[in-house]
Amino acid sequence: MQNYKRTPILIVFIFYAICFSLRAIEYFLFRTDQSIIGEAFIHKLAGIFLLAAALPFFRYSWSEIGFSPKKVFPNILLGTLLGAGVFTAGYGIEILMQSAEGNFPAFKFYVTSYSILGNRGMENGLLFLFICVAGNIINVIMEEGVFRGLFVRLSEEKYSFAVACMLSSILFGIWHIMQPLRNVIDGNQSMAGAFMAGLLLVVTSTLLGIQYCMLFKLTGSLWAGMAAHFVNNTTANLLHVVTASGVDELLTIRIAIAQTISFILVLFFYLSRNRKK
Repeated sequence: MQNYKRTPILIVFIFYAICFSLRAIEYFLFRTDQSIIGEAFIHKLAGIFLLAAALPFFRYSWSEIGFSPKKVFPNILLGTLLGAGVFTAGYGIEILMQSAEGNFPAFKFYVTSYSILGNRGMENGLLFLFICVAGNIINVIMEEGVFRGLFVRLSEEKYSFAVACMLSSILFGIWHIMQPLRNVIDGNQSMAGAFMAGLLLVVTSTLLGIQYCMLFKLTGSLWAGMAAHFVNNTTANLLHVVTASGVDELLTIRIAIAQTISFILVLFFYLSRNRKK
């Protein structure tokens, strides 16, 4: 009954391959992120259903993979404050950089769909706001539940947390190559440009995955990581920096600044706790 514990990595790769295949189908066939919905959410809903179906097989409860009922709201508040704090710094530095160039930036609040070639669309109204928020909630439930929850829990059946963290984070990084790959096939980006964009996405997403794994260990649940992940995604979709020359021209720099600060903070507290132990 517990044979999966002998080969947890194989199980992780099989589950990942299924989810990745569903992701590819949506990105290349349905292309919901390019529709009025602006979010590739079908494969993530499917991932949540697959996760729910897998838990009884592995004899895990939702609580055991990180959806603990303990300290839900304090941990959500912690992740929200972490995300809001580092993005305040990111936006602040972006504003200073634009002002130094004489661009006189302003904030605009509207819904867009994130793309490595620049945010797409400009929608107002409660319906689009609801779709954006709902899509990002589905996203963090699926990605945190699968990558930081199930994959880490399975891998730790045989290996250390460090190995489980690196495995799930690298897979999380590779998870994000779909956009640049599709851009090349569609002729919207050169091979060299897509390679560099893909490499940047893989590296930054891997580091983000490591950060959320550490948050998981620090808090004992997924709630803080889910909240920080949600803030990371929704700010890119909703709050924009507009200048006379364009919109969100320094988006990549803003995100890099915010996530670098966030990673350093989480790493500091994680290492501090381990020293105390």
